[in-house]
Amino acid sequence: MANPDWHRLGPVETLRQRPLQQITVSGRPIALSWAEGRFGAILGRCVHAGGPLGEGALRNGYVVCPWHGWTYQRETGEGEPGSTDAVPRYLLKEEGGELYIDLASATHPRKASHPAHPLARPPQRAAGPLRVVGISTTNMDRQAARYSTSEDLLTVALEAAGAEGAETRLIQLDTLKFRACEGYYSKSAYACTWPCSITQMDDKDELTAVYEALVHWADVVLIATPIRWGNASSLYFKMIERMNCIQNQITTRNRVLIRNKVAGFIITGGQDNVQSVAGEMMMFFGELGFSFAQFPFVGHSRGWSAEDMENNMRAVKADEELREGTRALARRCLERARDLVAAGEGAARTERGGRKANSGFGKAQGPG
Repeated sequence: MANPDWHRLGPVETLRQRPLQQITVSGRPIALSWAEGRFGAILGRCVHAGGPLGEGALRNGYVVCPWHGWTYQRETGEGEPGSTDAVPRYLLKEEGGELYIDLASATHPRKASHPAHPLARPPQRAAGPLRVVGISTTNMDRQAARYSTSEDLLTVALEAAGAEGAETRLIQLDTLKFRACEGYYSKSAYACTWPCSITQMDDKDELTAVYEALVHWADVVLIATPIRWGNASSLYFKMIERMNCIQNQITTRNRVLIRNKVAGFIITGGQDNVQSVAGEMMMFFGELGFSFAQFPFVGHSRGWSAEDMENNMRAVKADEELREGTRALARRCLERARDLVAAGEGAARTERGGRKANSGFGKAQGPG
């Protein structure tokens, strides 16, 4: 057994004033608790993703991690019944009105061998033809489906890709049941995990289909959106907020998940602002790691005052030049993807100086 390594924490009376607090002892985070007349001390770093346990809450004798809700008994460090996870616990003693902790008394951490989420596998392109996924971000009652100009043109693009020998998939975003982003990144960049924290905790969350297509399956991603008050659809934004977990791997791990993939965009609406919508979409997907073909989007709008939507729909249905332009977009994206695939596996890391994922970020934080 290791020789004791006692460190003074402070006056007992002062430390009793807070039921749970995160303190640092010789560089080690400790979750110190006080309840039912006793102190408890466990490592203040969750074995799941490194959350600061002492900044969480006490619930029925358990410390609840503030990031994802994992729980540990405040004096033993053991997980709740049925869990085999545990964080180290430490011996405490009171002498002369002071509280001391023995760092040498730490028990061993234990992280259960949970099966890895299928999305967590390394990104590696499977052999085979080029693959194109189309994601429609329009919203409607599918039981009484209406005509959608953006989804119609997306179908045209996928048919053109199929005619070039590509495998294709269509994802209608409004048919998937998925939760909105819940702001784990706002707690800490390290709390925003890959796979998405929501996806890992909620096996009914259906955004898995989008993640699988973007990170693992597709060589080309075509996103179609209507224009809503000068912006992409609300479903589009709901989806991309959940994609922060993809970009955040660069920030926290310098790990690029999107490799040698091409994005293209289809933007339609009765109102104008095609260029602004396209610019936002290109910026976001570029930050994820996507490349673009020459002329990476097609757009259609009859202008600000064109509120006669029935005529807008007729115009798109009848515009063969627009449809041929959409087919050409699909072909350009495939050509670009073909070159990228032939060049070999894309970069798994990137230089981060001057970027959102600056290399100086979080050097003293995160799971260890």
